Amino acid sequence: MINREAQLKLLQLSNTFKAIAVIGPRQAGKTTLVKTTFPDKPYFSLENPDIRNFAIEDPRGFLSSIPKGAILDEVQRVPQLFSYLQEILDNSSQKGLFIFTGSNNFLLQENISQTLAGRVAYLNLLPFTANELKSKKLLPKTDEEVLFKGFYPPIYDQKIEPIDWMPNYIKTYIERDVRQIKNVTDLLVFEKFMRVLAGRTGQELNLSAICNEVDVNLKTIQSWIGILESSFIIYLLKPYYQNYNKTIVKRPKVYFYDTGLVCSFLRISNASQLENYPLKGAIFETMIVIELVKKFTNNGITPPLFYWRDKTGHEIDVIVDNAGKITPIEIKSGKTINTDFFKHLKYWNNLSKNQSAILIYSGDQEQKRSDGTIVTNWHTINDMNL
Repeated sequence: MINREAQLKLLQLSNTFKAIAVIGPRQAGKTTLVKTTFPDKPYFSLENPDIRNFAIEDPRGFLSSIPKGAILDEVQRVPQLFSYLQEILDNSSQKGLFIFTGSNNFLLQENISQTLAGRVAYLNLLPFTANELKSKKLLPKTDEEVLFKGFYPPIYDQKIEPIDWMPNYIKTYIERDVRQIKNVTDLLVFEKFMRVLAGRTGQELNLSAICNEVDVNLKTIQSWIGILESSFIIYLLKPYYQNYNKTIVKRPKVYFYDTGLVCSFLRISNASQLENYPLKGAIFETMIVIELVKKFTNNGITPPLFYWRDKTGHEIDVIVDNAGKITPIEIKSGKTINTDFFKHLKYWNNLSKNQSAILIYSGDQEQKRSDGTIVTNWHTINDMNL
């Protein structure tokens, strides 16, 4: 088993809160993590029709059968449970009583978030980090292979080829999760929408352009973006609003949580196709942004990540604003350092009077430049002090 970096935070939260919700995409390893961390707790999957029916028809009876708490998997399938759980949690002093998991961010469901407010700690679990794979010598040797395979656990622990696993994952996601959402009536159009979005990973989210390409109205596209965001398929990187007297872009950038999914949507069938692929830079940037997201979420921290672009084309790929400590990051998929790599960092540092910056690329040379810029390979993300 690959040890998960989030386990330490999960244990810490269980000693502080009466309930913890571990949320994240399907097949990210949530069930394995909670079962391993809490081996003595009874486990119930609410995907199981018998258990789900019991919980729906007799929630009080279901919960009274587990007086010492339990792991409740895919708990968002029975939202009516939460009102009864609120009463149990309020009347108990036991820490770590219930562990919830869900492949949908039920924080975004208003009736649930109001019931759980102040009673439950949240931990987002995403697919493996590069560091976790490296710890078991499972990280692919080339960057192209890493991008193609992505980071979902079944690719590695079950040794399933991405070309076989990814399309089935997409099909299962659409049929099981999306079908449950009432405002998605045409699943084929929704899949086309996801393919269009995959071709825009690493770009500004231009809803009007997507509407035209998919031939669906703006309101529908907005709701579909919400579905993909809440089910951890896409991540929206918000713009940094400190404008330094410049007119800045205010639309978010869209990234998929896994590059293997992007490759599957774009019908890339092997890693070698990525070597000269026109979107390779955007797919590489997607991987780096999500690795940065994981670095924070595995420690229970909301990622303090932004991007910055002005109307004249100057752009910083990622700005980390961690309690006032500002770190601009430039991401390049090239293996050879080029002077052009630094022009946006220099521009932004001159504008903001910032003294440090990081250039993340795929080459092996490490540098610390006189202007405070650190040049480093992407493998060092986990060790960065951000």
